[in-house]
Amino acid sequence: MIKKLILAGFLALSVTVYSQYTLPAASPRQKVEQQFSTSKITVDYSRPGVKGRKIFGELVPFGKVWRAGANSATKITFEQSVTVGGKVVPAGSYGMFVVPTDKEWKIILNKDAQQWGAYQYDEKLNVVDITVPVQKLMDKQEWFEIELNPVDDHAVDMVIKWDVAKVTVPVKVSNPEMVSKLVDKLKEMKQIERDAAAKK
Repeated sequence: MIKKLILAGFLALSVTVYSQYTLPAASPRQKVEQQFSTSKITVDYSRPGVKGRKIFGELVPFGKVWRAGANSATKITFEQSVTVGGKVVPAGSYGMFVVPTDKEWKIILNKDAQQWGAYQYDEKLNVVDITVPVQKLMDKQEWFEIELNPVDDHAVDMVIKWDVAKVTVPVKVSNPEMVSKLVDKLKEMKQIERDAAAKK
């Protein structure tokens, strides 16, 4: 009886200790956030590795829709209206897909941001697509990566890299004049607050 109690206690302790761990992911999930204009942009995606494989043209076939990563589709969220490659995209969350070729990639934003892979991809739900040239990297990028690099107060370059391929997608606010007026108004209000605080 005592042995059974000890064994039960040991098992309970083992479950408690190991429950805090997770198994290593083959394609780790990453979330990237970047302050952007008066809000932010968030990209939630999985990062597959090259792992000695030929990527573009084999693992990721040319001319077919790809989830831009691994596992569930890459999700990008804009908290304000933007332009992607000069095309207006309303604030919201979108699934991001890619149709790669050797020389250029078609970047697609789709209304369905909650799908696994590209198996249920529906072209009718596309919000925007743009084509961007592929640049060849000098050094191999082992893990798929998406960066958000600020250009100025109201513009960001989304840079996608994997293996020896790199593409850059320009993202800008869709109404810079209105945003500039809002920023000026916010600065004015902050100054009024500071002046009021200084008089106390």
